[in-house]
Amino acid sequence: MRLIILTHYFPPEIGAPQNRLYEIALRLCKKGVDVQVLTAMPNYPKMTIEPAYKGKWYANEVIDGMQVYRAWIWVGKSKGILSRLLNYFSFVFTSIWIGLFKLQKAEYLLCESPPLFLGISALILRRAKRAKLIFNVSDLWPETAEKLGLITNKFILNITTKLEGYIYSKSALITGQTQGIVNNIKARFPDKTVYWLPNGVDVSFYNTEAITSKWREENSFNADAFLILYAGIIGHAQGLEVILKAAEGTKDMPNIKWILLGSGPEKEKLLAMKEAKNLQNVFFFEPLPKIKMPEMWKAVDASVVPLRRLDLFKGAIPSKIFEGLAMQKPLLLGVEGEAEDLFIKEGKAGLSYIPEDGEDLAKKAKYLFNHLQEAELYGKNGYTYVESKFNRDAIAENFFNFLSSHLSE
Repeated sequence: MRLIILTHYFPPEIGAPQNRLYEIALRLCKKGVDVQVLTAMPNYPKMTIEPAYKGKWYANEVIDGMQVYRAWIWVGKSKGILSRLLNYFSFVFTSIWIGLFKLQKAEYLLCESPPLFLGISALILRRAKRAKLIFNVSDLWPETAEKLGLITNKFILNITTKLEGYIYSKSALITGQTQGIVNNIKARFPDKTVYWLPNGVDVSFYNTEAITSKWREENSFNADAFLILYAGIIGHAQGLEVILKAAEGTKDMPNIKWILLGSGPEKEKLLAMKEAKNLQNVFFFEPLPKIKMPEMWKAVDASVVPLRRLDLFKGAIPSKIFEGLAMQKPLLLGVEGEAEDLFIKEGKAGLSYIPEDGEDLAKKAKYLFNHLQEAELYGKNGYTYVESKFNRDAIAENFFNFLSSHLSE
């Protein structure tokens, strides 16, 4: 079996889609699948081409047995719609060109969305490579972009809505990252086969018993500090202002410290907010390579995972939930709907707070700090839950079996 993965994002970039696609590809390789990856020159989230790839139109490398083809992409620092569209469409065109001449024929082509526009490249390449199209939806576009205010132009929204429907109609299989996404697509396109392909975690990589860490000491946090970590993209959807508002509400408990690890378009605004409010209990750190993250998680006491309070996100499961739970850290979850049902109500992995409500987040943080034994139990519950229900090995095994028994017919 040969599988092409077409994606805007892939390691050495760090981020949720990068890790998710790499991990499932790696496991499929181990099952004998010949995986080819067609992706862009690494640039995300800093929107600067990484030094090893600068000035290149095309690059070819092997990563853990996977043949990875990289195509040129336009990148810019502007947050405007024109800059974003140039970034998306430059890779659409170069991926078509590189894909036509470099990719081998394959049984399947899995295209990662967003960005939705990459589906144009997928439609052309699946025909050229005689592959069945698997369209993997990790965010519902253009719905998400519209509700977050990222795209407001009615003409563009109309075009992208029609493109979404057309791509779905030409897909042999649509995969959704959450049950909410799956149900949404099934309701709108009842004739299509839609499969839940969730995110997950490699629990062996986050083996808390085998990991030692000096991160706390190296960064001058004392043993009494209660460190609450947000690790991920500092973007629009997360609504990270809630963390700084909660930090205001915990000033009376100076041992509670808030850590934001990552980069993204909202970081400068949050740094300015920290200075304006003189928040001495908030700390920003640059992203770490994946190999370093277990040491970071070992050093902290809890994780916080926020999203904006939109109905759209009631079907979301942020990927940053999994690492903290794999490291047995209690979860402060600001996401209503599916994620709360799974990880708080069913998994009993922590406490939920009202999304975008800094006062409620501060209250829940204080509760964990004052009930450390209960917090520890939440962490252990979370580990048990993700190990049994969101283990990457089982997810890849089930997906491979589905392709072999259903899509090959």
